[in-house]
Amino acid sequence: MSNLPSKNLETFENPQQGRDYTIKIRMPEFTCLCPKTGQPDFAELLLEYVPNELCVELKALKMYIWSFRDEGAFHEAVTNQILDELVATTQPHFMRLTAEFKVRGGVYTDVVVEYRADGWTAQQPVHLP
Repeated sequence: MSNLPSKNLETFENPQQGRDYTIKIRMPEFTCLCPKTGQPDFAELLLEYVPNELCVELKALKMYIWSFRDEGAFHEAVTNQILDELVATTQPHFMRLTAEFKVRGGVYTDVVVEYRADGWTAQQPVHLP
């Protein structure tokens, strides 16, 4: 596997396909460029998903996230693009991507996007005494 930025997302077989469980991946070093000024934008990404048959491979995900470093993109567009491409690759039951962009000119931006597979419903949480 390369150590260069790449748009190639790799997967592996979900080892527990008969069980719904949540995978959370925190990526604190996301960067892209402001499409208006060319200045860098920094964000922390939180990916949460309930896999179906496939899970995203972490090194490939790191190289994929790195590939946005020199691309201009509005926060809303890049967050939706990343979610769409991850969903197309993994076909999860559920996926949420939260992008918390760092302050720029006194303004913070958080973008939250979700995908839910048709017919899938989340299990009810268990509240213990």
